[in-house]
Amino acid sequence: MSTPAPLLELIRKLQAIAQTGLAFTRDPYDRERYLEVQSVVSGLLGGALGVPPAAAAQLFAPESGYATPKLEVRGAVFDGARVLLVRERSDGCWTLPGGWVDVNDAPSQAVAREIREESGYEARAVKLAALIDRRRHPHPPHLHHIYKLMFVCELTGGAPAAGLETDAVDFFPVGSLPPLSLGRTLPAQVAHLYRHRLEPALPTEFD
Repeated sequence: MSTPAPLLELIRKLQAIAQTGLAFTRDPYDRERYLEVQSVVSGLLGGALGVPPAAAAQLFAPESGYATPKLEVRGAVFDGARVLLVRERSDGCWTLPGGWVDVNDAPSQAVAREIREESGYEARAVKLAALIDRRRHPHPPHLHHIYKLMFVCELTGGAPAAGLETDAVDFFPVGSLPPLSLGRTLPAQVAHLYRHRLEPALPTEFD
């Protein structure tokens, strides 16, 4: 029996919520709830695929698959020679809008969502300027191995509005940036994205 795509997307989303919850919760009652969500996921898979619940549970067993890097997106929106930045509540420094890629998001959808949630502006990705291994660039160390997908984006609407993780939104001259949240964005990356904004035919950087 085949699983309808919308149902499979919901199953993936439920499993992602449960797995992430189990990774971060320290509350035994929350842990019990997340385990129950995983049990529901197994039941849904069992009903949709016609396999026993125990076998269905193994399809999404946490940490049972091949370990892969996390995916992060960053979007550069330019107004002439100015770039859109948001200020992070966590460290008081500025960054290109961005964050983790959610389950079931295409990269272009993820970067547009992050720009909207963190800045209030609507934008669309027009070019992938760089796909880089965070470890190979002068970011501070991080627990996870992360690939950063860096997009040149085009403003399509909206208005400045801070989000849950940001407390300020503004455009800054590319040559005169405020203190950056270096775990998220480097000055050289802003300059690189601006070059791609000016010269769209430049090849995408990788590694």
